Amino acid sequence: MELIDGKATAAKIKEEIRAEVDEIVAKGGKQPHLAAILVGHDGGSETYVRNKVVACGVCGFKSTLVRFEEDVTEEELLRKIGELNTDTDVDGFIVQLPLPRHISEQRVIEAIDYRKDVDGFHPVNVGRMAIGLPAFISATPLGILTLLRRYGVETKGKKCVILGRSNIVGKPMAQLMMQKQWGNSTVTVCHSQSPTLREECQRADIIIAAIGQPEFLRADMVKPGCVVIDVGTTRVPDPSRKTGYRLTGDVKFDEVAPLCSFITPVPGGVGPMTICMLMLNTLAAGKREYYK
Repeated sequence: MELIDGKATAAKIKEEIRAEVDEIVAKGGKQPHLAAILVGHDGGSETYVRNKVVACGVCGFKSTLVRFEEDVTEEELLRKIGELNTDTDVDGFIVQLPLPRHISEQRVIEAIDYRKDVDGFHPVNVGRMAIGLPAFISATPLGILTLLRRYGVETKGKKCVILGRSNIVGKPMAQLMMQKQWGNSTVTVCHSQSPTLREECQRADIIIAAIGQPEFLRADMVKPGCVVIDVGTTRVPDPSRKTGYRLTGDVKFDEVAPLCSFITPVPGGVGPMTICMLMLNTLAAGKREYYK
C-alpha cells in the first residue's frame, strides 16, 4: 500500500507555480491576481478563504478579499460581481460557498464572467469540460486527476466507481474519468439510491468516495489492489482532541488501507490539492490559456 500524499504534492506544485510566476514578472508580464468574496462569518468559510489568501502569497499572486455581512442583499452582491467582471487587473475570482439562504447560489455563479470563473462552476465551463474543450475545471476533481497522474496510477480502461453525484465533485469527476484525454476509464456513478452499490465497489479498480458519509466505504466493499481516493471531510466529535473533533473521510481507513495499492488519507490527501488547483486555474486565467 502506498499513501498518496496530497500535502507534499500540493507544496511541490505551488513551488512550480511560483517559479513560473517569477519568470513571467521578470520578463515584464502581469502578476496573476485572484479575488475572493466572503459573505458572513462562517468558521469553515473563513478558514478556506484565509488558506486561499496564504496560498496566493506562496505562489506569488496578488490577492484581494472582499467581505460582506450576512445580511447583504443579492443585488449588492451581484453588483460587486459585475465590478470584478470588468476589473482588468483581476484575472480570476471566487465567491465562497455556501451563501446565506436569501441569496441564490445559482444566480451568483451564473453572474460570474466564465473567463474569470477559476472555481469552474459556471455552466459554460461545466459544459466545455463535459465535451472535452479547454475550460476551468473545478478544483477538487482536477486535484484528484493530478494526484493520480503524479503517482503514476494507470486509469486507462480501468473500472472506476464514483460514490456521490454532486455538482462539485461526483458529476464532473465522472465526466473527466470517462474522457479519453483524462481518465479514459469505464465509469459507474453510485449514490444513495443505487441498489447494487456494494457489488459495483467490489468490482472497481478505482473508487472515488465523495458520498458525504463518514467511514462509509468498508473493507468488504473493496477488492485487493484497488486505488481509493477519499474526498470526504466530516467533523466527528472526539473528546480526546483539543479541538473536540477530528476530521474523518468517507473511507474506514484502517480497514481499507491494507487492501489498497494506493489510498489518500484524511486529512492530507485530496484537501490540500483543492486550493492548489485553484492557484493553477488562476495562473491559467492570468496567462489567458483558455479564453483570450
